[in-house]
Amino acid sequence: MNRSRRTFLAGTAAALAYAAVRPANLLAAESSLSIDTPMDAPDWALLERELLHAHTAACEQFFNRYFDEKGFLLCYPRWGGDDGPDDAIENVNDWPHLHALGASDSLRRMYHKAYEGHVRQYMLAKTTEVPFAREGMYYKEFPGMMDWQHNAEGLTVFNLMGLSDPRDDKYRERVKRFAGFYLNEDPGAPNYDPKYRIIRSMFNGSRGPLMRNTTAVDWTGDPIERPERFASSALMHGENSYKQMLAHFTEYTETMGDTPLNLNTTGLALNAYMLDHEDKYRKWLLDYVDAWAERAQQNNGILPSNIGLDGKIGGEAGGKWYGGVYGWAFSPVVPMTGKREDRNRVPRSFVGFMNAYLISGGNNDYLELWRKQADRINEQRKVVNGVASTPRMFGDQGWYSYTPGDYNLNFLEIYHLSMKPADLDRAEKTPWYSFLEGRNPDYPVKALRAAMTHVRKCGEDIRADTTTADSRLADTVMDFNPASVTALTQLMEGGLYIQHPGWARTSPGQGGAFLFCRLRYFDPELKRAGMPEDVAALMDSMTDDEVRVTLVNINPTVARPVVLQAGAYGEHQVLSVSCDGKTMPVNSRAFRVDLAPGAGAKLVIKMKRFANRPTLNHPWDAA
Repeated sequence: MNRSRRTFLAGTAAALAYAAVRPANLLAAESSLSIDTPMDAPDWALLERELLHAHTAACEQFFNRYFDEKGFLLCYPRWGGDDGPDDAIENVNDWPHLHALGASDSLRRMYHKAYEGHVRQYMLAKTTEVPFAREGMYYKEFPGMMDWQHNAEGLTVFNLMGLSDPRDDKYRERVKRFAGFYLNEDPGAPNYDPKYRIIRSMFNGSRGPLMRNTTAVDWTGDPIERPERFASSALMHGENSYKQMLAHFTEYTETMGDTPLNLNTTGLALNAYMLDHEDKYRKWLLDYVDAWAERAQQNNGILPSNIGLDGKIGGEAGGKWYGGVYGWAFSPVVPMTGKREDRNRVPRSFVGFMNAYLISGGNNDYLELWRKQADRINEQRKVVNGVASTPRMFGDQGWYSYTPGDYNLNFLEIYHLSMKPADLDRAEKTPWYSFLEGRNPDYPVKALRAAMTHVRKCGEDIRADTTTADSRLADTVMDFNPASVTALTQLMEGGLYIQHPGWARTSPGQGGAFLFCRLRYFDPELKRAGMPEDVAALMDSMTDDEVRVTLVNINPTVARPVVLQAGAYGEHQVLSVSCDGKTMPVNSRAFRVDLAPGAGAKLVIKMKRFANRPTLNHPWDAA
């Protein structure tokens, strides 16, 4: 075993010392707090509750317009990278999280129906020209073969369904079966090579790895008859003919061997581990991420973008560490302009390292790799047009695609995990973090009003839409999805709405990422995830070991109980909670607050982060 491998495993073993069995009764009477101090409902609280309420009618309008009684999306179903199965289910992105925040149970019923319909719709949908999808675009309820930019996007809904439904038998069976496609538990899907710790192809799934380089047809899908019948700009990437769609993917051929995007598969193992803490899932996840960490160490601190079938860096890309589709040198020609566009997707693999950080109990090694990679890239800094700039790409001629400023991709996520000021200094500046630092007091109301505007605008777009099912592709109306959870995630949960680097931070879709937050809320009376009716929360301070959150019951006549959990998956431990000058010890992952009618107060919650094994179980269940 080489030195770097020993270092990573030693760190992981130390971090897993927290894995002792915790008591089943996590909501004992001594972990309860009563608040009866009157509080006039603040504007942010009224907006928060109205935003949760407004989503119900808006999502119902969207669902009733664009889905049928079977849960099928009313569109022309296709296979492909421009428009395919992943786009279809992305039409209900963020609906599981909305329910887990406290929105109506009708959202839960709708996204369940959409998911079940989606699976059946794309198992029935078949290609004529794409060989591995001729018997169904989905196989065993999962993509037969596709890259993990698209597979991950298609799992955005599924990966968050466990927030509200950890005990659903069908969900639990699927979680473990899907993970099994990468633990070599399904003989028909030999995706993983345990000797070299690689996933053997960029195209992989329930039918196993595609053991040849891809063609433009593999990526594009079948020809489209009369593309002019589709809604204006329906092809989304600007192509106006099947010929141009093929041209889009002409250079998408170098797909043999492993790629960083495959790190998104770790979400399957993380989900499975959080069900029952079966160690095989944790071991596989850390083993695979550690393998990539070692390769970065061997490659001067830079995560390579191709690994050969023999485990060697660049082995399926002519020995070039920067080769492969979506790699450091991937700048294909855009057919409409004839110019090259940079499409380096390596930063999107950071989600895999976030998963490793969570499951390892906060092992800093998984973040340090990305800090060092940024250091290496920033060493290439030079002045371009009078401005200090850093590169985003690397090819045969060296570093290129210089952008003003330092290379800081993923540092928002790094800081959210580490809570180290040095990481925040390197991250992009955001209004939310300014608010947490006390420098942007108007942010909550502005952000919640912007979310309400989004909901209203989507309703207007739906009512104005004149498309029909046969003139829509799977992503034609995706932007009409009214779900808007960014402000709620930040303000209620202290959570980062994870986005692909380069995307707008308010755009929908998380690419299969899990929820990383400091608090979640549960209704102990209805025994469901989400803030109880009439209760609102605002987190206005967040440090490594403390959060400050104001809770208020806006109902003047009815008391409301709420359970607060530390972390999206109970991964943090609440040490104590202080209110009105009094401190109550907790020493649990969750505690209960009873709010009198019209009452509210600010809580100061001390916690030890990443002290518990992450679990999908709700607080009243055993951890």
